[in-house]
Amino acid sequence: MPDLPQRASVVVIGGGVMGASVAYHLALRGERDVVLLEMQPFFGQGATGKCAGGIRYQFSTAINVRLSLLSLPMLQRFEEETGQAIDLRWPGYLFLLTTEEDVAKFRNNVAMQHSLGVQTEWLSGDEVRRRVPLLRADDVLAGTFNPGDGLADPNGVVAGYIRAGQRLGVRAFTDTPVTGIAVEGGRIAGVETPHGRIACDAVVNAAGPWAGVVGELAGVALPIVPVRRQIVTTTPIPGLPADFPFVIDFAQSLYFHREGEGLLTGMSNPDEPVGFDESVDPDWELVHLEKAIERLPILERAGLQSHWAGLYEVTPDAHPIIGAVPEVEGLYVVAGFSGHGFMHGPIAGLLLTEIILDGEATTLDISELAYSRFAEGRLVEEYNVV
Repeated sequence: MPDLPQRASVVVIGGGVMGASVAYHLALRGERDVVLLEMQPFFGQGATGKCAGGIRYQFSTAINVRLSLLSLPMLQRFEEETGQAIDLRWPGYLFLLTTEEDVAKFRNNVAMQHSLGVQTEWLSGDEVRRRVPLLRADDVLAGTFNPGDGLADPNGVVAGYIRAGQRLGVRAFTDTPVTGIAVEGGRIAGVETPHGRIACDAVVNAAGPWAGVVGELAGVALPIVPVRRQIVTTTPIPGLPADFPFVIDFAQSLYFHREGEGLLTGMSNPDEPVGFDESVDPDWELVHLEKAIERLPILERAGLQSHWAGLYEVTPDAHPIIGAVPEVEGLYVVAGFSGHGFMHGPIAGLLLTEIILDGEATTLDISELAYSRFAEGRLVEEYNVV
């Protein structure tokens, strides 16, 4: 049974990339009285550990591009900073566009990215077909490619932040779900667990798909819901080029990237209901694989190596909530990243640390990601959601 402290300055709920990053950055700034609580037996085995590992600059909103401009370089420095290797690779992301609506939207996206210094390439359909001849791409009208987009190891990032945080004094516990959040006089007073209560001044809700449930413990309704997503990896595929990019068939929410000598592929089900089910849906897997083989016929040569399901944490505008919850003093949220949280974990942890310790984020103005935007009706819609 974990030997929990009776008191801490800050309790961080959730031991995935967000919680680990927040705990580490708080300790790095000198706040050493931090406790990190994870309900599962290992850190990073929830949404973070089940994601595809992609990191990219190609978004449709300036705030997401700016987050990437800060976060991806932090991943490049990660091993030097924490001592943990994270298997960085840079195959680039190639978006395939098959509708006129998407072509028009992505032209605007690319212009915005260029204005922020992100040099995404615009490709004609013929250029896409020449670049990746393995694709069956007769219907592709255009594409976008950024060689600075890539992949990293989610488990490595979580482990690196946890260990570096522990060296700075963070106390981190697994198998410790939070079952209650004590609010007294409108402010945080502590958290309840099966192993005892921890009195504290601040709580960080970094619970990913479970963030809505954790919010309810403090009497706060967060518009964050869990939605199942599935992934398949294949056996080695002879003839798969070493420089095969991270391909996203945007209209179908279908994607592929190299994983070892084979491929990792996923496809989002647009009719997937909200819920915590993490079992593999065999009917949807069949739909996915049929579409995947249509787009990339070389998959017919591959066998199934592994498959799993995980959860996206989805908000109404596909943007995260980063900041304080005004209704409860001392309650903070960093969740709701809608499928692109892993890549923004480093900068999100730093920004929330600034909000907790300084009263506002100074590295980047993220006021548009405040919880209050939902009540105020100022949503910021992200188009490039896979």
